[in-house]
Amino acid sequence: MRIATWNINGINARLHAVLTWLDEVKPDIAGLQEIKCIDENFPRAEFESRGYNVETHGQKGFNGVALLSRLPFDEVHRGLPGDDADVQARLVEGVFSTENGGIVRVCNIYLPNGNPVESEKYPYKLGWMDRLHAFVEARLELEEPFILMGDFNLIPTGHDCHDPKVWWGDALFRPESLEKWRRLVNLGLTDAVRATTLDQAYTYWDFQNGAWRRNWGIRIDHLLLSPQAADRLDGVKIHKDVRGWDKPSDHVPVEADLALAGRSSKAA
Repeated sequence: MRIATWNINGINARLHAVLTWLDEVKPDIAGLQEIKCIDENFPRAEFESRGYNVETHGQKGFNGVALLSRLPFDEVHRGLPGDDADVQARLVEGVFSTENGGIVRVCNIYLPNGNPVESEKYPYKLGWMDRLHAFVEARLELEEPFILMGDFNLIPTGHDCHDPKVWWGDALFRPESLEKWRRLVNLGLTDAVRATTLDQAYTYWDFQNGAWRRNWGIRIDHLLLSPQAADRLDGVKIHKDVRGWDKPSDHVPVEADLALAGRSSKAA
């Protein structure tokens, strides 16, 4: 089963690129972040015509997440529990039955950026991460293949950015953020990229200062796997070439292949 995550930075601006990538890669399940539209305006027909079932949790103008799946959705959950006053659209989760009679649970998130750290945005990020920790802890108790993926807006280590000194102190790379990242991973999750390579690997290049041309990148898009999913990990690919396409997102897709017997005949 091929499962991928991609912050597309606006479905209207990136629709052609997303469809081109889907046609080339044919993931079984894909999570998109920053769709930046309400549910009713998501161009679902474009994806349904390619054999995808579509579920979104949208928001006008910013945020918003979507799950595309060649497998039917058994269950869909929207929003991160723990704060009824939080209306930001940042999480959608699907449960799917696989061809061998098992299930897989895939949760797609767009974790808050948190900048500037002096504003209310940083406490919101940290609070969101506390709620995510509780959410994931409960999911892991189910002891099933579980993939938590998306744009985490977190640089795990200095090895995951072109220059740690440039990024240190940013909401993406400071002690409070990293402590909560470690607490999350230490619940028993496996970082799919780091499980397969120790090389420097980036998933985001800013639009400013020639970052793409200079390879001034960071790794903030992640796939975290429960033990039951990590045992089935076959490989990971970062689609770096997509950043060089016409009118690209500042992020690129990250794909994990897992032996979950979920690939349908439609994916051929």
